[in-house]
Amino acid sequence: MTIRNNEMNTADILERLAEGQHLTEEVAHCVFTKLMDGEMTSGQAGSLLMGLRQKGETAEEIHAAVRVCLERAKPVEPIEGATIDLVGTGGDGKNSFNCSTATALTLAGMGFTVTKHGNRAVSSSCGSADAVEGLGLPLRLLPEEIPAELEKRSFAFLFAPDYHPAFKHVMPVRQELGYRTLFNLLGPLLNPARPTHMLLGVAKPEFMGIMAEVLSQAGVERAAVVHGAGGYDELTTSGVAKVIFVENGTTRQAELNPAEFGFEPCAEEDLAVQGKEEGLTVLRDLLEGKGPKAMLDMLALNTGMALHLITNEPLNTCMERAREAVAAGVGRKVLHA
Repeated sequence: MTIRNNEMNTADILERLAEGQHLTEEVAHCVFTKLMDGEMTSGQAGSLLMGLRQKGETAEEIHAAVRVCLERAKPVEPIEGATIDLVGTGGDGKNSFNCSTATALTLAGMGFTVTKHGNRAVSSSCGSADAVEGLGLPLRLLPEEIPAELEKRSFAFLFAPDYHPAFKHVMPVRQELGYRTLFNLLGPLLNPARPTHMLLGVAKPEFMGIMAEVLSQAGVERAAVVHGAGGYDELTTSGVAKVIFVENGTTRQAELNPAEFGFEPCAEEDLAVQGKEEGLTVLRDLLEGKGPKAMLDMLALNTGMALHLITNEPLNTCMERAREAVAAGVGRKVLHA
């Protein structure tokens, strides 16, 4: 069952959610507006997030929440040409090195425009903000500083708390609840720079279809939603990954076998780091083309997929380009620009 568009009363919406009914996008937009504008009590906010989780969030509800959050984000001037973000939902519990940031910097070193949106570590050893700060890159760029930073190094980092002030109304409730809510899924979708391309990893495969549908509704040109073998929220060389490609409003399911591109399988411990300092040391090595083979391979694998999204060249061609770029350590150019 679905709530009709004219039923906008908060208490009524919460009652319907408790009964397992879905929200139309219009009603969801209304209730998330109240949430993000601080017009709900903590009890109502908790009931909303719990009700959505219990019945299962829909793509329409998530898309409505994305719209509301981006409407309240600090505006960023449109960026000319193709841009990409590489991000994961987190929560895979693997303590792997920060591959998405390494991939982003490798792509930028190859001359592609990367606008990375992220935060400090929640479940990982070294979050994207921790990595950017530790590598000496600008962490807290103002919106007006982004164009010059992209011109300088093809990479700009948008620190999520700076760009989403409305989240102050939600954070206390999320912290009190202490379990997964809709907002764990929203983070990767809220880049105010509105990248045209995206490589999005999810830790739980049941969310792949929903995330792909939301990206499709959001008008992303080309994207891939991936779930790595072994439960990773990114591609790994340890086995076959699940992929949903998104292109101009359509989706296509596929599998990616790293062995088909010459990557040797690795064990989970080959990708793990112990703490922030080791995570930063590993990143510096990888950006120089050094470090453990399993990590270099994982970096090349994700870089190859990102290249495929941006260029639309065949995957095997992109994987070869990625291997060469990683081996050459092109990512270090971004650090020294």
